Amino acid sequence: MSFTSKDLETGHSGRTSVMSKTLSRAFLSAGMAVTFKELTYTVVNSQNKKETLSLLQNVGGYLLPGEMSALLGPSGSGKTTLLDLLAGRKTVGKTEGSIAFAGNKLTPAFIRRFTGYVEQFDTLLGSLTVHEMLMYTAELKRPVSEGYQDKLSVVEELIDCLGLTTCRDVKIGSALTKGISGGQSKRVNIGIALVTGPRVLFLDEPTSGLDSYTANEVMSVVKSLAGQGITVCATIHSPTPYTFGLFDRLLLLLSGQMVYFGPNGKHAVDYFHTKCPTVPRLKEGEAEAEWIVDLTTLADRRGLASEFAATYATSELKAAANKEIERQFSLAIDLDPETKKDLAVKRATTVPTWKGLKTLFQYRTTKNYRSPDFLGPRVADKLIFSLIIMSLFWGIGDELNSTNIPNVTAMLFMWVVLPAFGAASYVPSIVLERPLFVREQSDGLYRVSTYLIFKLIEEFVVAFINSLVFSNVVFWLLQLKGSFVLFWLVYLCTLATGIVLAYTVAAISPNMDVANAALPTYVVTLLFFAGCLIRWDDIPNYWRWYSYIDVLRYAWGALMKNQFAGTRNVIFVDNQSVLDYYDLTGINMWGWLGIEACFVAVFCVFAFLALKYIRHVRR
Repeated sequence: MSFTSKDLETGHSGRTSVMSKTLSRAFLSAGMAVTFKELTYTVVNSQNKKETLSLLQNVGGYLLPGEMSALLGPSGSGKTTLLDLLAGRKTVGKTEGSIAFAGNKLTPAFIRRFTGYVEQFDTLLGSLTVHEMLMYTAELKRPVSEGYQDKLSVVEELIDCLGLTTCRDVKIGSALTKGISGGQSKRVNIGIALVTGPRVLFLDEPTSGLDSYTANEVMSVVKSLAGQGITVCATIHSPTPYTFGLFDRLLLLLSGQMVYFGPNGKHAVDYFHTKCPTVPRLKEGEAEAEWIVDLTTLADRRGLASEFAATYATSELKAAANKEIERQFSLAIDLDPETKKDLAVKRATTVPTWKGLKTLFQYRTTKNYRSPDFLGPRVADKLIFSLIIMSLFWGIGDELNSTNIPNVTAMLFMWVVLPAFGAASYVPSIVLERPLFVREQSDGLYRVSTYLIFKLIEEFVVAFINSLVFSNVVFWLLQLKGSFVLFWLVYLCTLATGIVLAYTVAAISPNMDVANAALPTYVVTLLFFAGCLIRWDDIPNYWRWYSYIDVLRYAWGALMKNQFAGTRNVIFVDNQSVLDYYDLTGINMWGWLGIEACFVAVFCVFAFLALKYIRHVRR
């Protein structure tokens, strides 16, 4: 491949074409000034709970429409902390100070509806193509009143602007399946943040993990968006000279303290030369980006953060910034009607629940139902266990002699125990999907209730088919007695309980290791009090309470009553009938099925509360 002199002048043969592509003014929303002053953020010291750590100290500044601002500093300086505070994504710690959008206090609903946030690490659906991922987000974020063709036009425009045309129909992929490149993934993340035309775009380390060419290409696209009026703010750790030169404004942090806020480039270099005469001089031919990064890193290592911060605090630059900050806060009463409407929004999501469910089913369920990775764990264990039970207990259901009753009893017990242990196959769908769920909920794509209903319906459909097929196989080939409908419904209800139990445990557990330990531990405790391993009459009084909240007791008891009711309740041990022996004579099997169904509802509530209020991803 050869390069022309024009290619070398631009630095990258492909960047010029990317930068020339811009979004239509009709697509973009007007930018909005973000102002913050005297921001102090503290967290409890994890090593000593009685102490607090100050991660930000009296930080102030502003982000303006049409500008791209950089938050720069060494690792641990507080860049991402500040970005998360401005974007309303902090979930822990104590914040003091003021943050305003167009002079008004921010609200969670406004943040989710009208700002975009590009995560440092990609959180995308690997089963979708680039086009499908953007359409999926557009369907959930853009107004319901907008037609499909209008949304399609927006997505096609984004794909063209972001240079994603060549991978439009390529699956995003995952760590185990090949998909688009890292640079393309980053641009897709920017696309899903832009799909609703946000007023403010936040980016956390947008060049992380990218080579210099791709980093420059991605940031060129972002710069073109800022040039069209969006307010853009990005954290950046070690930018290339080209990327550094794209930023209009620079905020430098050292150990959570501001040491510079003002125009980027030569102005920043001149400030440090003037105010800090002992710092090394910028050499001829040395890039400003590298000089500033080296300067701040060295200052941080030498513990000069407070000295640099004190110099900035008494500078004319700080005085000018404070004056502009106060002016920006005073603009709250002079807003256009559209901005006032956006700031007053009450609902964090754009689409109603029915639209959210429709979109989730359309883009995610249809993919999952065609995926062996999704269906395999949900079908394989039921198939294997059903074949084992069928071959091991073939035709025993109509033998009512005392020697065969233990076999039937054990088979019915295993029939309700196996689905409970099989619940482990549903845990990964919550734990591994957690970063995606947190990001999509924070972006205002759907509410927690919408997500949970979607997941449950998706699983229950598969469980319904599984239960119907395998119940037929086992019931008739084993020649079991009683009502097939009850036999099937108990199995279906036990499967459903296992699903919501798995969701509850997964939502509570911080990771897969904890979930994989907690779920079987709980299920094993249920075995002891289900009434089969130890009879109800023999359970100590101080443990009987646990039997009342044991879902397996009601499932197994209903199956036993179904199998041995009426004339089939033969003499078993010590002149006692089977049901008398297990203290099941007086139960109503349909009533116990209803009680088991109540456990499904209870665990659904627990799963919802855990998903909504337990935060394992802390920022």
